[in-house]
Amino acid sequence: MKDWHPDKFQDSEEAKIEAEHKSKDIIEAYHFLVSIAPETLALSKEEYTQTTASCGIADFTWEKTVLKVHFLDGSGYEYFEVPRAVYVKLVNADSPGRFARRHIFTVFPYRNIAKMETA
Repeated sequence: MKDWHPDKFQDSEEAKIEAEHKSKDIIEAYHFLVSIAPETLALSKEEYTQTTASCGIADFTWEKTVLKVHFLDGSGYEYFEVPRAVYVKLVNADSPGRFARRHIFTVFPYRNIAKMETA
């Protein structure tokens, strides 16, 4: 972050703009890593378990191995590295909630997105 801090690029407006973009990318990457860290997930494990075990799925989308699941209680989670084949099975499942509880919720890395989307 020190190398790309915008204050280091006062001589060139173009370089300063590039540094601002790089800084934003670094900050976003940091927040992403914090959001999937075991320590972060442990803080909300009970809430996550309660939601995934008993709350119905309101909607879900999949793009480039990222599955977004929104629950009826308003919470939402992103699941990473979900293969297309698993998504297709979820779409075709008689009970998407039951399928997700067995094959997604405890299998793939995840992070809470409901807070981010409302912010």
